[in-house]
Amino acid sequence: MLPATAAALAVLAALLAWPVPALLARARWPRRDPLVALVCWQAVGLAGGLSIIGALLVHGLAPWGSSLPEAAWSVVTGRSAEAAVRGDHWVTLTLAGVLAAELVGVLLLSWVRTARARRRHRDLLEVLVRPSTQPDARLLEHPAPVAFCIPGARPLLVLSSGMVAELDDAQLAAVVAHERAHLREHHHLYLLPFVAWEAALPVLLAAARAHAAVRTLVEMRADDVALGSLPGPAPRRTLAQAIVVAAGGAGGAGVPSGALAVTGSAVGARVVRLLEPPSPVPAWARALALLSAGLLLLVPTVLLLLPAAL
Repeated sequence: MLPATAAALAVLAALLAWPVPALLARARWPRRDPLVALVCWQAVGLAGGLSIIGALLVHGLAPWGSSLPEAAWSVVTGRSAEAAVRGDHWVTLTLAGVLAAELVGVLLLSWVRTARARRRHRDLLEVLVRPSTQPDARLLEHPAPVAFCIPGARPLLVLSSGMVAELDDAQLAAVVAHERAHLREHHHLYLLPFVAWEAALPVLLAAARAHAAVRTLVEMRADDVALGSLPGPAPRRTLAQAIVVAAGGAGGAGVPSGALAVTGSAVGARVVRLLEPPSPVPAWARALALLSAGLLLLVPTVLLLLPAAL
């Protein structure tokens, strides 16, 4: 009974570990709607982890019941197994525990390390920066054109004096709007699970592919949000010019670890996207993508909770 459930979860985990991330990373529609694509990536990561750990748990607990809740309750209450407990059951239970501990542990460790680095950089920068003419921004004396934000409980948006000198007022406002979008939408939280996934499973190419894709989508989403607040006849060209100046001057140099910068990822693709905007994703396609993301989370949950006989 439960072996069939475990097999179904294992197949789903295999699909979410390689072909699904590969297809999603190569697809062209995500750059047309980065927010929906980010939701899909979160669903892929969460459903993948749930499936692989669930498959191991379901197989390991099979002798104790016909569903995972029943089997887990039997183990917790000390009831005897209904079938013979073989060595493979103990092996899969051990693997499930180790994998769950590694994924959760690496996620927590990544969060702690990143939060500590951000706090350290923020404390240092608050000594060095001074108020900027841009609201909510701080000015750092640095010759290279750099702009970044440090998210957290005390967010900090920093512009270098080189950036202020290189850009005109409209371009500077575009850069600030981009960084504010990162802070307002908490984009660092979208990235954290994929940082942990790549750190926990460095041999899995899908983990690196997913992390790179999410980094790019986060920057594209910030571009889109920034455009909505920019005045002027050509906000797309203004933001694209600002990105090119920042990338040409320093790229990612001078940006602290854990910060989000206007030159964060895929500069060339973002500039092309700004100057030649793709057509928006139709409403029905957005709904279908969101429904698919929901189903990705629902299927392993149902397989884990419902009795195998159903």
